[in-house]
Amino acid sequence: MRAKNVAQKLIESHRLSGEMTPGSELGLKVDQTLTQDATGTMVMLELDAMGVKRVKTEISAQYVDHNLVQNDFKNADDHIFLQTSAAKYGIWFSPPGNGVSHPVHMERFGRPGKLLIGSDSHTCAAGSMGMLAIGSGGLEVALAAVGQPFYVKMPKIMGVKLTGKLPAWVSAKDVILEMLRRHNVDGGVGNIIEYYGPGLKYLTAMDRHVIANMGAELGATTSVFPSDLQTKAFLKQQGRLKDWTPLAADRGATYDLQDAIDLSKLVPLIACPSSPGNVVPVSDVAGREVFQVMIGSSANPGLRDFAVPAMILKNRKVHERVSLDINPSSRQILENLTKMGALSHLIAGGARIHQAGCNGCIGMGQAPATDKISLRTVPRNFPGRSGTREDKVYLCSPETAIASALMGEITDPRDLQKKLKIAYPRYKEPTKIILSRDMVYPPPKDGKNVKILRGPNIQPLPQFGVLPSHLEGPVLLKLENNISTDEISPAGSKVLPFRSNIPEISKFTFSQVDENFYKRAMHHQKGGSFIVAGSNYGQGSSREHAALAPSFLGIKAVLAKSYARIHRSNLINFGILPLSFSQENDWKGVDRDDVLILKDIHECLRKGNGFTLWNQTKKKELLMKCPLSEHERDVLLEGGLINYMVKHGLQS
Repeated sequence: MRAKNVAQKLIESHRLSGEMTPGSELGLKVDQTLTQDATGTMVMLELDAMGVKRVKTEISAQYVDHNLVQNDFKNADDHIFLQTSAAKYGIWFSPPGNGVSHPVHMERFGRPGKLLIGSDSHTCAAGSMGMLAIGSGGLEVALAAVGQPFYVKMPKIMGVKLTGKLPAWVSAKDVILEMLRRHNVDGGVGNIIEYYGPGLKYLTAMDRHVIANMGAELGATTSVFPSDLQTKAFLKQQGRLKDWTPLAADRGATYDLQDAIDLSKLVPLIACPSSPGNVVPVSDVAGREVFQVMIGSSANPGLRDFAVPAMILKNRKVHERVSLDINPSSRQILENLTKMGALSHLIAGGARIHQAGCNGCIGMGQAPATDKISLRTVPRNFPGRSGTREDKVYLCSPETAIASALMGEITDPRDLQKKLKIAYPRYKEPTKIILSRDMVYPPPKDGKNVKILRGPNIQPLPQFGVLPSHLEGPVLLKLENNISTDEISPAGSKVLPFRSNIPEISKFTFSQVDENFYKRAMHHQKGGSFIVAGSNYGQGSSREHAALAPSFLGIKAVLAKSYARIHRSNLINFGILPLSFSQENDWKGVDRDDVLILKDIHECLRKGNGFTLWNQTKKKELLMKCPLSEHERDVLLEGGLINYMVKHGLQS
């Protein structure tokens, strides 16, 4: 019998259809789903549009963690809408202030061996405890919640062998930054990253969460770790020892791709603006003035990620020009920081304590000053994501963050020993902690009598027609490589309140790239139009608004060198053709305002032989690829996944 690695075991145990050959489409049985408020409102509207009565998963949970700022009625209304919808459909509910979805789900529901699908790209964080956890578009989560298979192409498995032990002043964030330094933001596309080796015994479950979380920044399908004694210790700490099961690779298991990291050789690293892949040693950029430091987020959510900075800050003050923002990742973390006295050290040292949630990570407040450096332990620093248009956001570990807050400039934390006589704190994860179990509310056994409450900003999902067989229209935008969903559909306190109102949120589409995009798109809404992009189009967040809003604005096809996995699926789900250039250099031959003609779309989809695109402006023919599975082809022909599911009665 062939030896299997952890990823192969997880996939095999959930496989409903397809072959486990890289590139083949798999249908997987889903055990758990996760939604958060920035994407969950769409999931609830999609469940409503499909006439769903009750979810069928073992666990489905809705978290309110992104859009917490209540400047007016819109967010408050959405929170009530989510709470009542969750009760109606049989979904657990975590209210505002209870914490970020990923660590809370890990605390309350994560179980080795299970398959979790989440409408958040950082759902992959749960791979830290031996789960197969994959981020996807909200519509796919909605369908998984009602018992439909989750479709994904079988990835290659990259094995990363960890040896050695992290030195002082270096932590788990530096491990994933090292991976990004080596492989950049597209180096994990089409892969599952599996970590193994003797170095694992020195990484706690929450250390692993840090690494698995930012696997999304590598473009990976997900990351997985074995379920071992560290996983067991975490579940015992959470009062859930009965949920632990061991899971490890077989002796002699192999991988499609290989890498190795000697943890003992790592140094403090930092991702410079404006990409998580722009990684250098902290010492290379040391001395640059810092004005803001932010600690917390799904990328550094563990108790130690706050306790270690608190121990360093004890009896000291942050630099006078630095705003030190602390975003607790869960109510449970906040309670334990209070009990152990760490919160007092942070407050006395000059920190600003915010509610448990995503906050500044998603641009909800805490925007940095103009042209001033902000150091953050968050997972992303895409342009403008912070809420400041021309931001200078660096990504780093909690150790680098607090060292820089103390010194007022980017500081290699190892220098604190020499400059301030600070020894690296000896932190040990407590075996017993305060448990906050009561703030994730179970649904009623029967939701028949639950009335879903909708505020005036909550609008039904727009209906989308069948994809036309002939398309003629202009190129509205030509974009470079690595365009993120933040640039397609921005986040932040100005935009996110409209996440349950597609006509309104569409007005912000590509606004960071072209302030006049909405007006130009509306002019061509009925006839249809195109977007041209470079490689890795749609990286970053899973938000399906980045496909929904363009579809609403009449964009029927995207021409790109390559796509990020989740965004490509979202485009298909909302009836947009994801075309790829047969030759990458052909990208140079299409410009903004060129009029393009695409004929016989339905016939080309059925035959699967690609498309011939005519550039009317340049009088030039281009060959386009559109490799699709049979399922994806059928979805596109119906104009999107909702149309497909309703037609075939698969949503009941």
